[in-house]
Amino acid sequence: MRALRNYSDANDTDESGVWLSIGDLMSVLLMIFALLLISALVQISEVYEESQNTRVVIIKGINDALTSAGIEVKADGETGDISITDSILFDLNAHQLKPSGEVFLEKFIPVYSEVIFQSKATADEVSRIVVEGHSSSEGAFDRNMELSVLRANSVIAFVNSMNFDNKAQFFNKVVISGRGPIEADQSSAKAADRKVKFRFQFKDDEFLGHFSEVKKVD
Repeated sequence: MRALRNYSDANDTDESGVWLSIGDLMSVLLMIFALLLISALVQISEVYEESQNTRVVIIKGINDALTSAGIEVKADGETGDISITDSILFDLNAHQLKPSGEVFLEKFIPVYSEVIFQSKATADEVSRIVVEGHSSSEGAFDRNMELSVLRANSVIAFVNSMNFDNKAQFFNKVVISGRGPIEADQSSAKAADRKVKFRFQFKDDEFLGHFSEVKKVD
């Protein structure tokens, strides 16, 4: 009987030892996972901060360069969007560039592209250059959509006829879009809504945007 009890006690001790070993292993694995997670979050934070700094360099550089060149448009301080009104580029209800529009683009595009491609970091940060046509809410929706696409296409066609540094890189990033009156004031027709917008899509914008929201919540 004593032998049986000793065997049972030894067996219980062995099982306790096994469970203790598994528990220790799980603790080590959890610690490793936590360290890896912390390391990944630190790296993401560093990438986010570097990305934001690069965007500031691009947007500030564009505004400084435009001011120095005497070009009277300005990039939005947060997004980098640049709106060029149809009074510069087009006649009312037309999509062919006016002479003043061609002169403007000949000055604007070299300055704009030079800032974007000033370094590998700034070039990599800009994944797309979107050229958007916009219209006011005046007139038929279908006509406004058509006109906005034709105007964006006219701008890009003229830019393609130009010679400037980084032209091939520029066109590797360019897409055109017709927005029509979607973003216009729907209560009244405004001249400011008739425009072509140069807009950036930044690298990893959606992902970094979600991470930024997480940081704000934390």
